[in-house]
Amino acid sequence: MASGNTAPPPPASLPRIVAASLIGTTIEWYDFFLYGSAAALVFNKLFFPDSDPLVGTLLSFLTYAVGFAARPLGALVFGHYGDRLGRKKLLVLSLVLMGGATFAIGLLPTHATVGSAAPLLLTALRLVQGFALGGEWGGAVLLVSEHGDARRRGFWASWPQTGAPAGQLLATGVLSLLTAVLSDDAFGTWGWRIPFLLSGVLVLVGLWIRLSVDESPVFKEALERSQARRAQADEQPPLVSVLRHHWRDVLVAMGARMAENISYYVITAFILVYATTSAGVSKQTALNAVLIGSAVHFAVIPAWGALSDRVGRRPVYLLGAAGVGLWMFPFFALVDTGSFGYLILAVTVGLVLHGAMYAPQAAFFAEMFATRMRYSGASIGAQFASVAAGAPAPLIATALLSDYDSSTPIALYVIAAAVLTLVAVAFARETRHRDLGRIADEDGEPSGTGPAAEARTR
Repeated sequence: MASGNTAPPPPASLPRIVAASLIGTTIEWYDFFLYGSAAALVFNKLFFPDSDPLVGTLLSFLTYAVGFAARPLGALVFGHYGDRLGRKKLLVLSLVLMGGATFAIGLLPTHATVGSAAPLLLTALRLVQGFALGGEWGGAVLLVSEHGDARRRGFWASWPQTGAPAGQLLATGVLSLLTAVLSDDAFGTWGWRIPFLLSGVLVLVGLWIRLSVDESPVFKEALERSQARRAQADEQPPLVSVLRHHWRDVLVAMGARMAENISYYVITAFILVYATTSAGVSKQTALNAVLIGSAVHFAVIPAWGALSDRVGRRPVYLLGAAGVGLWMFPFFALVDTGSFGYLILAVTVGLVLHGAMYAPQAAFFAEMFATRMRYSGASIGAQFASVAAGAPAPLIATALLSDYDSSTPIALYVIAAAVLTLVAVAFARETRHRDLGRIADEDGEPSGTGPAAEARTR
């Protein structure tokens, strides 16, 4: 077992580590959200032109959901090698894969040029995006969590989480700018490609920063112990160890993700469809509302993370889940007014409440798992849930709107997810005082449960 006395990095190095994680997650989420926004706005016409407009939107959201299907595979592969080889190497690989796939989407021929091959190529690149993102999140938050100390871990680990609203902000901002300066015809013909091609430049910047940081002392110690066990033929693969010792924690993480994931994609992706088709709002207006909400979201996430250091991960997470559930009916009522001000209010409040779940999530999930299986455990818990939560959320919401022509079933869908998350987090143990260097049981009691673990959290 690690001593738990590993010194935290010098003050100057932690911000650099945070920056390396944040720049990577921002770029990867930019790539991911750019696809979601394009799926809502133009992909139905470019890749599924023979379908009814709403059916075309459903089909484009289906390719969007395919990316989520690849995320568990990315979590398994990146988690396994990230626990064996290190967080940094795998984070560099995930950035290259994601950026390369996004750049290639910007070069794709459309249905008008190559027919049915166009959506097939789009789907293949979406799978690469999903695979890369499945490995990115766990490594990025662990790189920060394992470098810092328990006292402010929630705050520092929340910064990679701001990569999601930062990526959303960047993607929506670029699209909003282009739709403002280009005609609908120009945007649909060639303008939509520009944001995807910009990803190539962003990846070069991200690699330059990410290659400058080192592995955490906590991981290095765990790697030495792991190599010694492997030499004695006594080391289990990380996935086996996770399923043996941490299966309850994986289930808690999956349940915790349901409301967080579903509400986010309803508020930021589906809203582009709902506001423009049911509320009569222009694409530009809907994009600007998401843009403003994402800016506020970015600002509040570190504040929620800091609060979780003071009162605990669970209370903040429970507040967010309950708040999102209660906000859904007011959310759609405000959007239905068609007022830009009310649309901003609806999106912003929804994202602030979402931030109460998303901010402590990084530290919360990291603190559940032992070092030698932390990348695998956190990634599996987060990404397997995304298949049932974020992947079908815009698709289900669009289908419900098509079938019922009402926002009520969509609100009930998000509320049901919030109830599931409340139950999962209510059964979780508080983790904020855990020393990541000491959560490293080798063959005995799993670190996330039991009296020994409880003793370490006091």
